[in-house]
Amino acid sequence: MTGFSVNSFLKTSVSIAALASILAVAAGPVHAQSVYGGSDRDMVLVSPQGDLLDEVPERGSVQVTRDSRGRQVLVDGWGKVVAVVMSADRYFDRAERRLMRRDRYQEVTGYPETSPDYFPPAPASRDDLTTGTVPGGVERGTLPDPFANDPAEEQALPALPDENDVAALPSENVGDSETFVPGPKFDPAIAIGKKSLGEITALQVLLDRDGFSPGVIDGKKGSNVVKAIEAWQQAYGETLDPNNTEDILQRLQMNGGLPFTTYEITAADAAGPYVAAIPEDYAHKAALPHLSYTSTTEMLAEKFHMDEAYLKEMNPGVDFTLPGSIIKVINVGTTKTGKVAKIVADKGRKQVLAYDDAGALIAAYPASIGSSDTPSPSGTVSVERVALNPGYTYNPKINFQQGTNDKILTLPPGPNGPVGTVWIALSKPTYGIHGTPEPSKIGKTQSHGCIRLTNWDATELAKMVKQGVTVEFVD
Repeated sequence: MTGFSVNSFLKTSVSIAALASILAVAAGPVHAQSVYGGSDRDMVLVSPQGDLLDEVPERGSVQVTRDSRGRQVLVDGWGKVVAVVMSADRYFDRAERRLMRRDRYQEVTGYPETSPDYFPPAPASRDDLTTGTVPGGVERGTLPDPFANDPAEEQALPALPDENDVAALPSENVGDSETFVPGPKFDPAIAIGKKSLGEITALQVLLDRDGFSPGVIDGKKGSNVVKAIEAWQQAYGETLDPNNTEDILQRLQMNGGLPFTTYEITAADAAGPYVAAIPEDYAHKAALPHLSYTSTTEMLAEKFHMDEAYLKEMNPGVDFTLPGSIIKVINVGTTKTGKVAKIVADKGRKQVLAYDDAGALIAAYPASIGSSDTPSPSGTVSVERVALNPGYTYNPKINFQQGTNDKILTLPPGPNGPVGTVWIALSKPTYGIHGTPEPSKIGKTQSHGCIRLTNWDATELAKMVKQGVTVEFVD
């Protein structure tokens, strides 16, 4: 890794400061703003024009009053609000929401940081507050805390829905009306606090390496991450605190090293083969020679278990088609191994749980399992066979209806095929556990009755099962 010595890291204790150095490979510089604040950084002043005052207005005396929310408000001689004294905790609550809106805006529009439409940056932490003097040479002063002993102001602000957490968003019913066996019990839902993109990534990498997949690694906390933590805790019999960054980094060091590494794009990577686009219609898919990746970024994202947009974000300006290019990627470590004796497909949790012959949970994967229109089977079935890089035969008489196709179609193999890179056939005809061409949607969308995993998770599971392994569907 450029600019960082793994050996030197191992000789020092893991800390949040060390994390900042590690995560420098994954993010650009953090933009800081100058703000008025007390020397103990417990307070900041927020002006109506922005989050700082570049100069002290010289309009005569400044009066201090309180607004209806109990905050100190500075009003100049003309009756204009000059600034509001806000608790630093509240300021950073608001700043984080602003960053979330900015990230969502960039995700939807594709505008880069340099775009004139880019949302203004906000401090990411207290450490980004500057010290010394504010613009204009005015020394900082220590501000009184107007919220001392004010329990109303200390109440936590309501959290915004996590854009990546489908449990908080409306969705269609993904079960069916049949009665199912209750699924395994897990500890109460995990609360993940305010963590940076890099810290969430480190947590996702830890879970992924241990075989408790969070789905695509994208630096976002969401339902797939929470489910993975709950399964990890059940398997290991201990608590994994997602907010303890030092512990997560120490565990990573003992199991594969740092969460990020570098990779050199090879001539084979750039050569493909690739296809320009994947059509929706199965008849058009069947006419293609293969259903390969559409780009080097899509291929590399799957290779390193990443969301494609996150891979591009980590490597701004990189030409992924150029052999010899050095890129920053996730250090996925080694593939989980073991012998799976039983699989539980939990429809309610949207998760596949794999157990060994002693009944111990050894792996878990987020999954899309059935829909109201094409429900998954109930009860118990078994694994019939495993096929890697399979083709796909579409038969409208026994499969779902795709478009207007009314004839049997044979689709070529490839990661962008309907079942991805793996087909684990089940004893119930037409049903199976398989991969997907859209890994970022796993656990958040429905399937056509089968169990859909990311390609890399399906491949990992396929190598741990054999014919006869029990698959139990539970609600």
